[in-house]
Amino acid sequence: MEPKRGALEVGDVDEEKWVYDSSVDHKGRVPLRSSTGVWKASLFIIAIEFSERLSYFGIATSLIIYLTKVIHQDLKTAARNVNYWSGVTTLMPLLGGFVADAYLGRFSTVFVASIIYLLGLFLLTMSWYVPSLKACDTEVCHEPRKIHEEIFFIAIYLVSVGTGGHKPSLESFGADQFDDDHTEERKKKMSFFNWWNFGLCSGLLLGVTVVVYVQDHVNWGASDIIITAVMAISLLIFITGRPFYRYRTPTGSPLTPMLQVLVASISKRNLPHPSNPGDLYEVPRTKKAQGRLLCHTDKLKFLDKAAIVEGNETSVEKQSPWKLATVTKIEEMKLVLNMIPIWVATLPFGICVAQASTFFIKQGTTLNRKIGDGFMIPPASIFALAAIGMIVSVTIYEKILVPILRRATGNERGMPILQRIGIGMLFSIATMVAAALVERKRLAAVEKDPKFGSMSMSVFWLAPQFVIIGVGDGFTLVGLQEYFYDQVPDSMRSLGIAFYLSVIGAGSFLSSLLITFLDQITEKNGKSWFGKDLNSSRIDKFYWLLAAMTTVNLFFYVFLAKRYSYKNVQMSRAVADCYEGQRSAAAV
Repeated sequence: MEPKRGALEVGDVDEEKWVYDSSVDHKGRVPLRSSTGVWKASLFIIAIEFSERLSYFGIATSLIIYLTKVIHQDLKTAARNVNYWSGVTTLMPLLGGFVADAYLGRFSTVFVASIIYLLGLFLLTMSWYVPSLKACDTEVCHEPRKIHEEIFFIAIYLVSVGTGGHKPSLESFGADQFDDDHTEERKKKMSFFNWWNFGLCSGLLLGVTVVVYVQDHVNWGASDIIITAVMAISLLIFITGRPFYRYRTPTGSPLTPMLQVLVASISKRNLPHPSNPGDLYEVPRTKKAQGRLLCHTDKLKFLDKAAIVEGNETSVEKQSPWKLATVTKIEEMKLVLNMIPIWVATLPFGICVAQASTFFIKQGTTLNRKIGDGFMIPPASIFALAAIGMIVSVTIYEKILVPILRRATGNERGMPILQRIGIGMLFSIATMVAAALVERKRLAAVEKDPKFGSMSMSVFWLAPQFVIIGVGDGFTLVGLQEYFYDQVPDSMRSLGIAFYLSVIGAGSFLSSLLITFLDQITEKNGKSWFGKDLNSSRIDKFYWLLAAMTTVNLFFYVFLAKRYSYKNVQMSRAVADCYEGQRSAAAV
């Protein structure tokens, strides 16, 4: 007969056969390790991520071209609209992640979000084919119908809403398939984020080549049909994997325990801090139904007062959580507070990433895109080089660097997560420098020949900046995913992935604000850096500014990373067993 959690004594639990990490199978039972989770489950999840990224980048990388060529917006307005859409798309996961963690659960959130996503893609297709919704009835639209513009923006923002539930829930759901307390599964989980991004980049690669080629050589409607069909098929694949998944039951708002800690610590602010941390209240491991216990740390000690047991309290377990908090809840609060400076320090990286889908792509439209016998590369397809750079980077890191670093350092991850993120930031600086140099060369060619100067340069002059940012993403983006999933409280892991995505979203918004600010400042002092088109702009100066900002910020990031304390989980069932293990500050 299958065991139930808590029904057996610690010594009788067969942890090699059953998974005791608070997850359940599709029938609500303790999962059988051999038939659920790990790669057999996560491959279904990676499949739908592949198709979602194919759809997303098929839209995102060509959006600035659609806005300038079909809807006829000027460069500043189009870049601003792309940044707003990208910002909303990557900030919406904060709402989706909260709903998944608190109420719906990750599987259900992905399912609902995928339906909304499909609705957006279907509406996008209709906006091209339905006569009353089309941009116009002529071959070339000089002024599109207002209804087309409205339906188009409704469709892409429905995709934003769908992505908001899809992205944080799906990635955290995939990582949930690996048991943190099982040595082999924990190592596989570290590889999961690398292979997740391999699948993501494969979808991105097809999105910016095949889908974008269809947009450029057939029409936008045909590409919309392709991405809608692929998304529908992958949703069916995702549902097919249901018997193999491990599920986490939503535990209510993950923000409530943090508010309880804050209230309890304020109410006990006048109590003396105990000299022995062991005197602070913690629930016994055997009575903790979900999640893991965390070890006490010395940082933010004022919060520890929430766990002080006052005077003659005899039945502490009956105390209101608003008056008495456990050490684990306090440490979870500390984790979230410690993340805020790291989040802020990664924003300049997010601003750099935002340039790849706006100005980088627009640069490609001005250069010579012919190869071979007159074949014309679609402008957005140059983004494929970033995907290739990331695929190569992730593969080399996973297959070569990690095994070498594990042997050299004894660290399961190979290198600390924050170190991996910092290395990627170096690449983002190099990207902006390369982009500035190439744009300066392009402008020099335009000065010599205003009409055909840009066409004297091959689009492959953009290859260095795309490849470098792709390689950097293999370090920073993957590192951010792992950091925000691993270092948040266990009950907030969908929100954790949303925090990672919000770096890119906030970076897009900040990029728009920076463009608006610089446009006004430079216009007052002569000529704006952002003209009606690239030839009348000075984007190279903008790139140099971003390189300088990112360089200064890197010193701030290194300062924070050196002082950061990682999550320290109790690795055994004994409450007192707190040590600096594999996921301590020294090793993670």
